[in-house]
Amino acid sequence: MEQKITFNELRKIKDSLPDGAIRQMAKEFEVSVATVRNYFGGANYREGKAVGIHMEPGPNGGIVLLDDTTMLERAKQLIQAEAV
Repeated sequence: MEQKITFNELRKIKDSLPDGAIRQMAKEFEVSVATVRNYFGGANYREGKAVGIHMEPGPNGGIVLLDDTTMLERAKQLIQAEAV
């Protein structure tokens, strides 16, 4: 499912992840750590793959269109679990 989010919101979610969550997500989704970071706005395409995000300039760092929100939803779950 597609979703639009600002770049700043996406980075805030990444920065809110508990320690080790990026590695955990990489293992769960069977991708490299760099690929997970690319999903959250990184740009290491030597070690990671493109993950279906499209960025447009605009306020709050621009608008990001996510082709698939599975990683985003998992990140939110991990943040919520940490808060409990």
